Parts: sequence; C-alpha cells; structure tokens
Amino acid sequence: MPSSHSTALRRLRADIERAGYYPDIVADVLDLALAGEQVDAHLVHVETMFDRAEVRRHITVLALTDSRLVLAHVDDLPGDDPDAIPAAAATTESIAIRHLRTVGLTHGVADPVSYRRGSAVSEVTLALSWGAVNRLELEPATCGDPNCEADHGWTGSMLPDDLVVRVSADAEGPAAVRAAIAFAAALSAATART
Repeated sequence: MPSSHSTALRRLRADIERAGYYPDIVADVLDLALAGEQVDAHLVHVETMFDRAEVRRHITVLALTDSRLVLAHVDDLPGDDPDAIPAAAATTESIAIRHLRTVGLTHGVADPVSYRRGSAVSEVTLALSWGAVNRLELEPATCGDPNCEADHGWTGSMLPDDLVVRVSADAEGPAAVRAAIAFAAALSAATART
C-alpha cells in the first residue's frame, strides 16, 4: 500500500503533467526546492496571457509541506526574434509557514441571490503575503478645498503583493476552483498551527 507521502507526490506530478507546460522543468525545480519534504497539499495553476501579438504562458505551483510553502513559477521569456527557439525562466521560493502574514481568499459569486450555503462559486482569488514584495500606490495629497491649488505633497499606501492567483470556473473549470479552495483551506489550517 503506497504511503500518503508518495500518493500526494504522485498527484502533484500528475497535475503538473496534465497542465502540460514544460512539466519536466517544473518537476525538476520543484523537486530541488522541496528537498525531499512531504507534500501535504498543492495547487497547480497555468495562465495564458495575450500581450500584443504574442501569446505568453506561465505556471505557478504551490506545494505545502509541514514547515514551508514552496513556490515554483515558470514563465515564457519573450524573444526579439519570432523565429528563435522558445526560452523559459524557472524560479522557486520557499517560505517558512510561520512567516506567512496573510492568506486571503476572495470568492466571486455570479448570482448571489440564488446562492445557497455550499454552492459552487464562479471564481476565487488567493492572495498570499509574507513580506517579500510590497506595492506602493501614490497619489497627490489634497486639503479638501476644491478650489485650492497649493502643493500638498503626496499620500499613499503600501500593500502586500507577494502572490496572487486567480482561478475562474469559466477559464479553468469548476474542478480548478474547488482545488484552489481546498489548497487555501489547507494553507489556512497550517498557518493556524504555527
């Protein structure tokens, strides 16, 4: 009988293969970052972006272990020559669970009037913060007087922006939304233990 560790790892590898985006690269960089730790939960998310006349893809894999959140991200690299051989960049990051500051999950509900407890949602956005990246939003400060033309400097806010993954039932299917919710629940539970 296979152990739960080998079963979880097989499921993760199957999801990476099913995603079909450079699965050998993704598996290699992820294995290196996991360093043999058991995977308790995972999420594999492939996204396609349209940039002018180019189609660019990328994959994000999140793997939860007992002590860490391990991320692997692989991107297409844009080339100057359209006939050039495609290139990709693979990055991994490991965050100790105790360093996760927030696990935010936004549920998108297409028809809130008809929603009943336990109903499927149309999309979810998972936002994670551990303090590595912040986004600064600035705007001119005002004094409240609509006729004032004085320079009041700037005001702004700094927002955590480490990782945001949006999963839509329309684009990826209802199973992908359920998988994202299940991963977020496992990650929330892990942060509650530390």
